[in-house]
Amino acid sequence: MKRVAFIILLAGCLNALHAQYPEGKQLLDRIDKNMSSENRVFTSTMVINGRRATHTIKMKTWTAGEKKSFTEYLYPVREQGTKMLKLENQLWIYSPSTDRIIQIAGHMLRQSVMGSDLSYEDLMEDSRLTDRYSGVVTGTETINGRDCWVIDLKAFVPEITYQGMKLWVDRERNIPLREEMYAKSGTLLKRTELSDVEKIGTRWYPRRILFRDMLKDGKGTEFIIEEIEFNVPIPDYIFSKASLKK
Repeated sequence: MKRVAFIILLAGCLNALHAQYPEGKQLLDRIDKNMSSENRVFTSTMVINGRRATHTIKMKTWTAGEKKSFTEYLYPVREQGTKMLKLENQLWIYSPSTDRIIQIAGHMLRQSVMGSDLSYEDLMEDSRLTDRYSGVVTGTETINGRDCWVIDLKAFVPEITYQGMKLWVDRERNIPLREEMYAKSGTLLKRTELSDVEKIGTRWYPRRILFRDMLKDGKGTEFIIEEIEFNVPIPDYIFSKASLKK
């Protein structure tokens, strides 16, 4: 009887503990509120840590919602003037060295961006988490001294790069500090570490993200946001193919 009573008591404690966890959708809504915006303009540096050398690319990006994005490479000189345009689910790249515009589609989307740990597919997926995934909070852990919720995500849309994700979300600031992306088979494909989280206006936002492709060796690719503005006016002409050659 004592053993049965103990099991019942333990089950009750576990149920009470889980009752304190936030609902998955509620937590994803909080993350989206921080990470998503009507539009944003930012200058960033991408540091690609290759096997033999490190490459640094500086760029400026304009985004409008989830469907439009325009990026221009500013540095180094050999990449200066390279531009990328995303409209809905289409992506074009302009190379000044060849003076050609190329559409990236199909299997080409899986290719690495400039030898980094990011693929073109990664660049295409910028929609809200709540539009792509359902989630269940499974526990708590500590990341870099911050108390985090651990939430498992499962995709409910068919055309998506990662069928599953696992996030470690700062409980106070509602920002993921670690993300893991999985294939349908359960294979771990990518991992990101988000840091240098700052209060920008009314939102918390990471200034530094380390991307790692878990299927290849390497030290990863750092993405550092130098300057960022949210919800500022952006001229419509920015998001046009004509802007690629300007």
